[in-house]
Amino acid sequence: MRIVKTVAETQRVCRELRMRGSVGFVPTMGALHEGHLSLVRRARSECDTVVASIFVNPLQFAPGEDFAKYPRTFEEDRRSLETERVDVLFAPDPEEMYPNGSVTTVTVSEVGDRLDGASRPGHFTGVATVVAKLFHVVGPTRAYFGQKDAAQLAVLRQMVRDLNFDIELVGCAIVRDTDGLALSSRNKYLSAVEREQALVLHRTLLRLERMIAEGERQSIAMIRRGIETLNAEAGIRVDYLAIVDANTLLPVTSVETGTLVAVAAYVGSTRLIDNFLVT
Repeated sequence: MRIVKTVAETQRVCRELRMRGSVGFVPTMGALHEGHLSLVRRARSECDTVVASIFVNPLQFAPGEDFAKYPRTFEEDRRSLETERVDVLFAPDPEEMYPNGSVTTVTVSEVGDRLDGASRPGHFTGVATVVAKLFHVVGPTRAYFGQKDAAQLAVLRQMVRDLNFDIELVGCAIVRDTDGLALSSRNKYLSAVEREQALVLHRTLLRLERMIAEGERQSIAMIRRGIETLNAEAGIRVDYLAIVDANTLLPVTSVETGTLVAVAAYVGSTRLIDNFLVT
């Protein structure tokens, strides 16, 4: 695996890769877990070459969020990516991605202000900006993202359409631990007690899935039941429980195939998200 630190060299290397066929791209902030590696494997299975990036993007963290303490495990991550036969790892410093004098950002209006965008103002501007820059640097055929970040996927799909990126965005299934907790780099922040409390997110979604299977279609009834379940667990502070159109992230009054049911909650001081698509 080739490790590249600069934009110019990465662009040159990726031009060479594109001459060999399709390029799959997995952008990450490091602290890799099985969820990230599942994206790499999907890219490996569908593309001729695979590029990954590790960059903790300061632009998507608001003041007071966890940028400084976000887990950084570069050597462990490097070994994992090498094992998965990634061809190129782009690992820039912040100064390389945002040189002195950089002022341009990418804002995806409306959809970027919903769900996590409403809870974390400016977050999706940071995400869209860094992903647009990474797309320009790598020039992939396909880019792979986890369905756990469903709102992020909706924002990036809108950006790709609006800015005419010739890139296919591939959403990949949520990977869970054996107890059902969605894998997340932020799970490392949880104490043993908090980790047990965090299971209520998945438990709530399972309960709502059962309601749908039993014939419930009204969003208001499902949200009421879900909030009751979440509030019954000690140590949980609900950010949102929403039933929305998966593309626009606008609320829907009744569920149908393709509806997104999403939850965000604080477990202690750690904010976790989870969701499912109605099938």
